[in-house]
Order: sequence, then structure tokens, then C-alpha cells
Amino acid sequence: MRDQQTPTTFRTSRLEDADGPGLNPTGSPTMGDIIAARFSRRGFLKGSMAVTAISATVSPIALLSASDAQAASTSAFSFPEVTAGVDADHHIAQGYDADVLLRWGDKVFADAPDFDPLNQSEAAQERQFGYNNDFVGFIPLDGADDRGLLVVNHEYTNDHLMFPGIVTIREVEETAEDGSVTTTQEIEVAEADESRVNIEMAAHGGTVIEIRRVDGKWQPVLDGALNRRITAKTEMELTGPAAGHARMQTLADPSGRKVLGTVNNCAGGVTPWGTYIMAEENIHGYFLGTLPAGHPEAANYERLGIPDSTYAWGNFHERFDVSKDPNEANRFGWIVEVDVMDPASTPRKRTALGRFKHEGAESVVAKDGRVVFYLGDDERFDYVYKFVTAGIFNPDDRAANMDLLDDGTLYVARFHDDGRVQWLPLTHGDGPLTAANGFASQADVLIETRRAADLLEATPMDRPEDIQPNPLTGRTYVMLTNNTRREEANAANPRVDNAFGHIIEIIEEEGDFTATTGTWEILVKCGDPSIAEVGATFSTETTANGWFGMPDNCAVDADGRLWVATDGNSMADTGRTDGLWAVDTEGEARGTSRLFYRVPVGAELCGPFLTQDMTTFFVAVQHPADGGDDWDGHGRPSYYEDLSTRWPDFDDAMPVRPSVVAITKQGGGRIG
Repeated sequence: MRDQQTPTTFRTSRLEDADGPGLNPTGSPTMGDIIAARFSRRGFLKGSMAVTAISATVSPIALLSASDAQAASTSAFSFPEVTAGVDADHHIAQGYDADVLLRWGDKVFADAPDFDPLNQSEAAQERQFGYNNDFVGFIPLDGADDRGLLVVNHEYTNDHLMFPGIVTIREVEETAEDGSVTTTQEIEVAEADESRVNIEMAAHGGTVIEIRRVDGKWQPVLDGALNRRITAKTEMELTGPAAGHARMQTLADPSGRKVLGTVNNCAGGVTPWGTYIMAEENIHGYFLGTLPAGHPEAANYERLGIPDSTYAWGNFHERFDVSKDPNEANRFGWIVEVDVMDPASTPRKRTALGRFKHEGAESVVAKDGRVVFYLGDDERFDYVYKFVTAGIFNPDDRAANMDLLDDGTLYVARFHDDGRVQWLPLTHGDGPLTAANGFASQADVLIETRRAADLLEATPMDRPEDIQPNPLTGRTYVMLTNNTRREEANAANPRVDNAFGHIIEIIEEEGDFTATTGTWEILVKCGDPSIAEVGATFSTETTANGWFGMPDNCAVDADGRLWVATDGNSMADTGRTDGLWAVDTEGEARGTSRLFYRVPVGAELCGPFLTQDMTTFFVAVQHPADGGDDWDGHGRPSYYEDLSTRWPDFDDAMPVRPSVVAITKQGGGRIG
């Protein structure tokens, strides 16, 4: 057990590099290499500020748009653009309202205690809205547009923003090569005691809560019969090919079929049959300790960065100490399905969809009735996946769909330099996925999905995050946030250090989402188009407010339009906060982006989810105030006693509170 007084030191978020260092050991061509091979360098076009930055990776449609400069008149979106910038509040396009619906600590049940940040407890947090809301989904009840279940993932906790009295500030001097000395401030966070650990565990997981629209405004229904909190201690069932396998068995669960809790749920999804999908992403930080010498899971855990010891949970819960419970980590990193219509149901970890750092699980019903889920593995140099169910979706029998996720084929993507994409099946016995390479069964393939994909020579990507299929066009959009560890320049993407990311568009063959081949195209490369060296490729109609970096989550609305949320924009990186952008994907306007909503300093914009009638956009504002060092409005580390913003309450007695926001049009009507 570690010394309980050992402090944690950091300058910004404790999970600033939570996506990991990039653990893929293969020599497969990276996405940058493939982009370079596909497109020859043409340099930058001459002309206006925006045109200067257009490079050869933009699609032919977008280049025509740039030439004609007519995108504004053909855009699928119409709203007054928000001014990009950084401050303590959030901002929405003129003519719209952005109402805070649920905040960290708000009641989920009528009998829950009121939020008291100075006297937090595990028991209270288990009945209150959790921390760092990420994925947001809406499931209508009884087919109504004005009543339904809001489902929300709670990804992780920021102790320095949550708890009073645990931060110490220290001055640090740094000497440059020229001998100059600069002084910066760092914050030390005291190691968590058992009470704090248990509050953290209760703040993880998810929330299911009924909401209702009254007089045009959404509000929670605290006596809703289906309301539920899911935490890191909620009992869950392992199902599918890896369930019961020896590598899933622990001292507490010799069956290998029961596990307590879910952690680090990032993006997620709602299935066509109305269940809630939670995706376990950065699981490595929850485990500490050292595996016994020569343990057979050593290589498996190294590929996932386990243990990382970000959290102190293993000091009080031995299952999070790999030296004491070596198999427990194999029970995390899965897709979790929740039957929201039964609050007593046991959530199920669906092992058929593979184990890695899952970012989302968005789905679409294919032409033949099978259901396709797109999955990103959010780490530098990791992969894009999709899962195709073996069974057919039955829209008239919900019960018949409840085990669709236990049987199907998991694929990983290889992007060819001629513009083809190939989906490679991760099936035991195929190619190198045999006992000779350590895969004795399909369970082994799924427990070590990353290693299996390595052997298939899938294409290492620049942090694949949310992936959204568009059922109206047969196309799919892949958010690639960034890869600041790319070391080789390439002709099409001259950014050796890809700080701003890009968006890939996949066109499945014949518009069939179950296809194993298709083509790919770059929709946009992100960053400031006014700086030629950045190499951004938004259309010339994108304004100084409309460009963005670090695409993360996204949504395709009922009209087939693409909305992109970001993670990583800041005063230092882009001079703007994260937010929600509308991005044209069709016609002359293709590649045009405009800012619709922006979040407070330090925050990330997650979700987003637009209702089917397109009258409400639910978005999640995660970790506000986790930053502000580089913003003139604060200029120093942000922590509980000295926050860069106290959004959304702006009350000195209240800490900053991650929240879900409901965006509606003033007077009603469709958004965008």
C-alpha cells in the first residue's frame, strides 16, 4: 500500500494525458503516412487568408467550393455565428437559449440529499448527478417528444476542482538554455483517503433520469420510476465470448461472469431498440501495483498502459491492485449495455465488441436489418473498429433484440493509400489469430483486441474518438482528435506534430454499412486556416470564428447534417474554448464550419445529442475551470479555492459544476 500522504503534482488536469502515450508497437503505416502516399504535395494556393491554407488533402468537392467561394449561400445551416474566444461563461448563437438542466450534485431522486460540497459523502453522491458528464442520449417515453429518459455518462473526477482543502501551491523555477529563469506555479493534490476514494467511485458511472418539457423548458422528474444511478460499484454481468473465461476469473468472482462497476465512460450510444450504451475508455489509470514476475497478462497490460496509478482506489479496494488481483483489469475496457426500462436490471458488459479504450458506440441499422456499431480506440496510433451483429433487428419486438450484442463480427480498419478502406475480421483462426500467436479462442482475441489488430496490420490512427454513421447518405465520420507524437512529416499533412486533428469520411461500398470494403476521404484538417504552416483545410467560407481544432464527439441530426464537439482548444492552443460547430458535408459548402455554442474556460464540450424532432440539443459541459493558467482572466492554476470560473452557479459558496445543457430555439422550432 502506498503512503497515503504522497501528493500528486500536476499543472492542469490530472488526466491531461489520459489517452495514453501511444502504446502501439507495430510498424504498420500510420494514417499520416497513408495520407501522404495518397496525395502529392501541391503546396498552398495563393490568395486570401483562408485560401492560403488550403492544401491537397481537401476533397475535389471542397476545392471547387473554395474556387467558387459560394458556400455561404448553399450551407445546410442558418444561424448567427458565435464569436470565438475564452471567458468564464458559456455562449450560444443569437436566437437560442442554453439552459442548465442538470449539474454535478443535483438530485436524481426526490429523496436524495441536497448538494453540500463541504460535506460530501458516498451515500449522497450515489443519489446525486455524477461528475464530468460526457455522453448524453435521449430515449423518448411512450413515443412522446416532450418526455423521455436522459442517459448520461460520468467519465472521471477532478479532485482538485471537487474537494476543498486538498491542494497546495508551490513555486517552480525553470532555467532555459539561454540561462533565463522563469517561475511557474504547480499544484499538489494530497493523496486520497478512503472516504474520498468512495465518493470518486460514486461520482463515476452514469445517470438515467426522466425529463419532461414544460412550457418549452426541460426539467428533471425526480420521482420518475425509471431514474437510476450507476457507479463503480454497481454489479454487472459479463456476456459474450469472453464471459467465464479463465482470464476473467478473480478471487471474488471465480465464475468470471460478475464484475462490480464501470469506469471512465466517455462517449456512448443509444441502440435502435432503446438501450443505453456506456463505453469504457481510459481504464489504465484506475489500477496500481505490480504484476507478479512472469505473469501471463504482462504484455496484455503493457499494451493498454496498465497500471497507471492515477487513482488511489487500489489502496482501499484490492481489486484495483494488480499485484493482489491480477485478472481484474481484464474485466474493464468493454462496451456496457443498460436496459433503461428496468431500473433493477443488471448492466451487461458485451465482450463481443472487444476490449480497448472505447470512445463511443454509435449504431445504424443496415439494409439487411443487421445493426452496425462504430467504435474508436482513443489513443495515439490506435484503431478504428466496427461490429456487425449476426442477428437482425426487430423493430416490433424489443425483447428479441436484447442479446444482439452477444453475437456478431468485430472488424478493424485498414486505410489504403489509394483511397480504399478494408474491414478486417477479428475472428479466431483467421490469418495470424491462432494459438501459435497466443490466441487459443475468440475470448483471447477479444481480451487482447489491440494485439489482434496489430497482427492484422490495421492502420494506426491519430486518436480515433467518436464515429458517427449517417443513415441518410451511407457515409460515416471519424473524429481524429490529434497526435502530438507524430514524428514524420508527410506531403499532405505537413504537421510533424499534429496538434489539431482531422475528420475522415468513410463511404461504405454501395452505402451498405455491413460492407467489408469502401473508400475514404478527408473532410477537413483542423486548425487555424490563416496560418499556412498549420495546413488546415476548411472551406474559404469558414470565418475566423468557424474553424476549430481537436474534433472529439459528433452528431448526425435527422436531416443528415454533421455537428462536431471539440476537446483541447484553449487560450494557449487556439485562443478559443471548446464548443459545438456545425460542419457542412455536401455540395459547394462542403468543409464549411461555423460556431454554434462555446463552453467556459477549461471545459470540454461533450455529448452532443439532438432530439429526433430537432427542437432540443442536449450537450455536456465537462471539467469547466480545469485550466485558465494561460487566460488573462485568471493566469494561475485553477483549483477548488481559486477557480478560473464558478460556472454555472457563479456563487462563491459553490464550486464549479460539470453540467448538462439543453439548447432550444427561442419561440420553438428546429435547431440550426
